[in-house]
Amino acid sequence: MEEFLIRNGFSVSLAAALGAIASALFLAGRVRACDAGSPLMREISAAIHEGAQAYLRRQLLSVLSIAAILFAAIGLFKGWWTAVGFVLGAISSLLAGYVGMRVAVMANVRVAQAATVSRSRATQLAFQGGAVTGLLVVGMALASVTLFYLATLRWFGTQEALGALVGLALGASLVSVFARLGGGIYTKAADVGADLVGKIEERLEEDDPRNPATIADNVGDNVGDCAGMAADVFETYVVTLIGAILVAILHSGAQAPFVIYPFLVGAISVAGALAGIIYVSFSAASPGRALTGGVLVNALVSGLVYYPVCRSLFGNQGLSFCICSWIGLAMTAVMVLVTDYYTSKKRRPVVAIARASETGHATNIIAGLATGMEATAAPVLFIGGAILLAYNLGQLYGVALAVMSMLSMAGIVISLDAFGPITDNAGGIAVMAGLPPHVREVTDELDSIGNTTKAVTKGYAIGSAGLAALVLFGSYVEELKHYTSSTVVGELSFTLQDPRVAVGLFLGGLLPYVFTARSMNAVGVAAGAVVREVRRQLAERPGILKGMERPDYARCVDIVTKAALKEMVFPALLPVGSVFLVAAVPALGPKALGGMLMGTIVTGLFVAISMTSAGGAWDNAKKLIEEGHFGGKGSSAHAASVTGDTVGDPYKDTAGPAVNPMIKVVNVLAILIIPLFARYWGL
Repeated sequence: MEEFLIRNGFSVSLAAALGAIASALFLAGRVRACDAGSPLMREISAAIHEGAQAYLRRQLLSVLSIAAILFAAIGLFKGWWTAVGFVLGAISSLLAGYVGMRVAVMANVRVAQAATVSRSRATQLAFQGGAVTGLLVVGMALASVTLFYLATLRWFGTQEALGALVGLALGASLVSVFARLGGGIYTKAADVGADLVGKIEERLEEDDPRNPATIADNVGDNVGDCAGMAADVFETYVVTLIGAILVAILHSGAQAPFVIYPFLVGAISVAGALAGIIYVSFSAASPGRALTGGVLVNALVSGLVYYPVCRSLFGNQGLSFCICSWIGLAMTAVMVLVTDYYTSKKRRPVVAIARASETGHATNIIAGLATGMEATAAPVLFIGGAILLAYNLGQLYGVALAVMSMLSMAGIVISLDAFGPITDNAGGIAVMAGLPPHVREVTDELDSIGNTTKAVTKGYAIGSAGLAALVLFGSYVEELKHYTSSTVVGELSFTLQDPRVAVGLFLGGLLPYVFTARSMNAVGVAAGAVVREVRRQLAERPGILKGMERPDYARCVDIVTKAALKEMVFPALLPVGSVFLVAAVPALGPKALGGMLMGTIVTGLFVAISMTSAGGAWDNAKKLIEEGHFGGKGSSAHAASVTGDTVGDPYKDTAGPAVNPMIKVVNVLAILIIPLFARYWGL
């Protein structure tokens, strides 16, 4: 078996990737064949699709103009195959985002129609729609890395192949930052604007068709929660797999078993994801239990297969590396359970925020902020334990295996994430199309579960980003040694006694705060424009609130699109500029840059977990009150919870999730520029 895996390991990986893509296309056909509802429902869905496509087209033009400049710079200073890798990563990430959006729009109207039949049918259809995105993203990521690595390895050799892979990782990461930021600014500006005027000022229900920002709000779910999420997880998967390859080559001197095993981990988990999807599709359990059960099935199938593969490839070392892989699966379970605890309506933190809303807006905000801060404790403690255990078993390669195993679960986890915006859009379509109230009750219940699953995915991606960034930092150090002469290699240490390292830590720790601050401000500016437009329409055209005039939905869509694309540029380019600035300042150099990488990882992890957990908890606290608890709709507690949800929107869907790709942009770019600055640094 060892000889078979070494000889055919890459073929197995590629076959699994193609199998994932084929399965996704099969599921897409099944979803598409379902009833799309009445002509009015189809018209609303078409309007959402048109708005989402218009935004993604404009985003594509903005991103490609920046990518073209970077392509030329990378080609001139680093090499054209690295530049080709950059373009491939960027295009693949953009494609992943488009796939996420397109599938969600196809599924949302069909889920709304399915909700008229039964809750279980709506649950299964929403999950299958999400599974299309999950399988396509994983298949595309695994296939692109496998094919590009094999091509460059065959034509140019190991060193050139590694450089090209780093370019691929940078392209995917940079586009992911733009997708997460732009989509996040769009969706939360529209959501906040719609809520502030619609819910608070005019006392309109969620997704009331009289609200001019309603279509923009639903478009935002697709370009932010679906397109941005798909690009984000695609990038995380790609960077994790490439980081594992880098460490495998540095750790073992490019021995075949070490390089092949990360690819096999991805292939094995494709089979596990398919098993989990089948389980959810036929499960008779409640929606929440069925979705959690799907993750568990994926983990069990993958974990069982890891052991014989590890024993075949590594012999006596196999058990150690298998345990490292199991650690990654365990970390996925930890992130799911911890995030569920802090964001579920049934748990203490959300209930506490809802109860705090009874005493006012300020106490709601205080309770939400406290929940976000508390939510960082358990993930960070488990991440620390996972790093220590995996490193003791397999050194940095063991940590890389744990991260790869964790990310290999992306197929089923993305399925959970896309479930949220699909059910959210389905609820909006149900209200705008005038479907019976019980339909909205079904979609609201599923949307509440979706809020938790979205938070789970963000926590999962952020936790894996912390582990992946540690692997990338190790690769940075090893790459730095490669370009360091033997006379100074002993001086290449990162100690806190060195002021350059300390300054780098401070600068890196600062970066996530500046990044999230600009992201939050961007949402505020764009939301302000939406609020003014909605107020203008309602004031100038009184017939809108009476149901006698149709709002100008397209105007709000256009305003949010322009604002999101304008406001995303500075924060997206901030990590790129920061790396070059630290590298170019003579008093700082490689040691300060290394300190900056670690500082960014540490504070970025805390900031991202805190923001996403608090935002999800605020959202579900509002939904808990809207179900009739703590005063119900229209009460002072409900008004306070809407304020908390409004604050939490950019927390959980813009700034927090965007920290994940930002961390990896900093780390990947630092590895990429070492050859450019090696002579300047005096190495």
